[in-house]
Amino acid sequence: MNKPLIIQSDMTILLEVNTPDFELIRSELSGYAELEKSPEYIHTYRITPISIWNADSAGLTYNVIEEFLLKYSKYEVPENVLFEIRDLFDRCGRFILISDKKGMILKASDPLLLKEVRLNKRIGPFLLEDIDGQNVYINPNFRGYLKKEFIELGYPVKDEAGYVKGTHLDFVLKEYTESGREFILRDYQKDALNAFCEKGAKTGGSGTIVLPCGAGKTIVGIGAINEYQCQTLILTTNIIALRQWITELLDKTMLKKEDIGEYSGEYKQVRPITVATYNILTYRRSKKGIFEHFGLFSQNNWGLIIYDEVHLLPAPVFRVTAEIQARRRLGLTATLVREDGLETDVFSLIGPKKYDVPWKDLENKSWIAKAICHEIRVSMNRDLRLKYISAGKREQFRLASENSDKFTVIESLIAMYSKSNILIIGQYINQLEYMSKKLGLPIITGKTPTQEREALYGKFKAGEIKILIVSKVANFAIDLPDANVAIQISGTYGSRQEEAQRLGRILRPKSGDNTAYFYTIVTNASLEQTYASKRQLFLTEQGYKYTIEKWAD
Repeated sequence: MNKPLIIQSDMTILLEVNTPDFELIRSELSGYAELEKSPEYIHTYRITPISIWNADSAGLTYNVIEEFLLKYSKYEVPENVLFEIRDLFDRCGRFILISDKKGMILKASDPLLLKEVRLNKRIGPFLLEDIDGQNVYINPNFRGYLKKEFIELGYPVKDEAGYVKGTHLDFVLKEYTESGREFILRDYQKDALNAFCEKGAKTGGSGTIVLPCGAGKTIVGIGAINEYQCQTLILTTNIIALRQWITELLDKTMLKKEDIGEYSGEYKQVRPITVATYNILTYRRSKKGIFEHFGLFSQNNWGLIIYDEVHLLPAPVFRVTAEIQARRRLGLTATLVREDGLETDVFSLIGPKKYDVPWKDLENKSWIAKAICHEIRVSMNRDLRLKYISAGKREQFRLASENSDKFTVIESLIAMYSKSNILIIGQYINQLEYMSKKLGLPIITGKTPTQEREALYGKFKAGEIKILIVSKVANFAIDLPDANVAIQISGTYGSRQEEAQRLGRILRPKSGDNTAYFYTIVTNASLEQTYASKRQLFLTEQGYKYTIEKWAD
């Protein structure tokens, strides 16, 4: 039997790519290890505490992982690796939060552990009177802070303290949408919903659902509201996404317009279902000023809070989330990757990963489009090369990203896909505006007024315009179902989440040929090329392969 894994004592795993079982093994590893490098022949994964704790929350066990590693390891598995994995699993549930009539209780698995945390300067102040050697009351207002401190200590707390029901809301799903199409949840959406709710168990009601872009995360959110029948606060990335949520709610439920509030820079409506943007929640008049709209979290008796694109959750919202742990919390995302390293805050304050499905699995069942990825490398002309050599690293990245020879590639791709719906996406506004003028194409940036953005998106959906240039504002939660070609002219350093989201703009299933094409254009032998390989890591982990082509001068 071919054994393609090399497991190292530093908790890294090397996977040989040229093996018959590569796809199966890659899929298994992604459930409890993080991809770090993906060159041609050997991929490097790393097992981390958060990867194991998310695996535990998603239902994986130590025995399953041990059996897999022993089965596929080329050499003997280092003892310390198995010990560390077992220990990380054992740490789950060593502390449990429960409630009784008197209050909230922290339950420790043994008295010595409780004594240790009593002495911890960051945890001790949260603990109140002892019940016995293994149980202690805590102030429920500090439930979130306690969980955050414990995970920093290396002990993910299992939260079984339950949640407030929130104000009841008669929430009914439609059998048919406004267009007359039958509305039912897909099997994987039902599975995600069941994993989140856990059939009403006290451990259900908080957690993160990971589904590919275009797979219907909004539908899972709507399903959760239907399950709990409660007033709900929905947080989104921008006003376009906010209004898409409202459109979906009106299209697929019996809610009326007056039941749904928009809480944004334009309106401040608080209704049974309220949809707000992260921007308005984090607004303050000065850097040291108060966050004026945090009161929204307590303005209604919410039974559920939905965090759309939870991987983008701003740090200040984590703080207020720590104070509302009595509310059920659902995080929705295509990737749990956060470039700021706050994955542990998502785990402890929103909730652990409850459900994840490989992108390729949904592609194989045609629930999302089949994506073909290309990286096209262009050269630098002599003048650009001289500027590049003498520049600092930050300027080198920008010079390579704004390489004017990329325009020739774009013109060629536009001609190649003349009958397609094309998104051209970039990082640098000057570059995008120049291309807009040069090619006579409409453009959306952060400066584009909301009304104009909505009009352009509408025209693109209707087929009135076939090509749209967009900046970072279109990275997230924009519903453009007919877009089938994306050309990335420049990106944000090594942002894995951005690469995934940009591919996600074209993954919604298509009628007819269910295929999408993703092109990223980079300058050859430059810092941009190095960062491009880092950006591609998450998609490589999902099973996507980039065809690399050098553009002929």
